[in-house]
Amino acid sequence: MFLTRIYYAIAYFFVLIWEIIKAVFDVTLRTLKDGEYDPIIVNIETVLKRPVAQTILANSITLTPGTLTVDLDSEAQVLKVAIISPREKEDIIPFEPYIKGMLE
Repeated sequence: MFLTRIYYAIAYFFVLIWEIIKAVFDVTLRTLKDGEYDPIIVNIETVLKRPVAQTILANSITLTPGTLTVDLDSEAQVLKVAIISPREKEDIIPFEPYIKGMLE
């Protein structure tokens, strides 16, 4: 059990770094091209139940360029996220399964 959590923690770290690198290039290209962004705020439901896991997810989203967690409703398990352009839920929170494996 402990080793599984360690595995997910290491995998989460690498996925987070990879997503940050991808987002840096995406945001850079979108800002250099005129009109390539359409900022919106979306509600994202999460499967994470523990408030600490939800907070780590919210902070991970905020660390990724082009996204910002505006609000977290722990009881309803909903994050309100501002994004630079419309995307799928899986593209906004690709590290959710790793946080779940690490903390829940």
